[in-house]
Amino acid sequence: MPADRSGSRREFTAVLLAGAAGAGLIVLSARQAWAHAIFTPPRPLPVQDFAVTGQALVPLASALALAALACLAAVIATRSVARRAVGVLLTALGVAAAAAVSGGASAASVLATARTGATSGALGGSTTSGTAGGGAHAVVIAGSAGRAVASGAPWRAVAIAGAAVIVAAGVATVWRGPSWPVMSARFERPGQPGRKPASDSSSMWESLSRDVDPTIAPTMATDQLDGGTRT
Repeated sequence: MPADRSGSRREFTAVLLAGAAGAGLIVLSARQAWAHAIFTPPRPLPVQDFAVTGQALVPLASALALAALACLAAVIATRSVARRAVGVLLTALGVAAAAAVSGGASAASVLATARTGATSGALGGSTTSGTAGGGAHAVVIAGSAGRAVASGAPWRAVAIAGAAVIVAAGVATVWRGPSWPVMSARFERPGQPGRKPASDSSSMWESLSRDVDPTIAPTMATDQLDGGTRT
């Protein structure tokens, strides 16, 4: 039995760490450039190149990853059927994150995000004549022909892998969650009696009048009272 408990605790810890790592991979990947929007204005103006991050393209992915982290905290705090329900939600969040990452980098979305982000200063841009980014505001020149170049396929793959890990953690929670230990119970000593308060104010004052501590166990208080009566 102790070996089973130890194995269950290790499994519990491994699933929590894996789920947290999956969410971290999504957040890390979203901060990287997933595509470049290249705008060619009329001559003699230079070409404009804007890097578009995964966070700008698919902000929902990072939000779902953070929600998955909250679910992992709920896994620690719950048990039995409630823990299974949290596992189902965790699985759904992983699936939704994978779907968002898979379909969020179309050419149209890259160009639209670049136009919006360039105007607000959220994107870094460069031209053939030098750097024009670093947080400075830029405007896509009217009449520019735009094209999207996918450059972050590896980072998108990392995000999808992170989502798959979250799904696996959710499935494991549904399947094995009820057998895992409840973390809040680790600090409770089995068989340790709790300190009981005095039954009412009258008994408390009676104990104090006889020089007996009312916060000690009732049997000890009775012995002290009996001893005081006999003396």
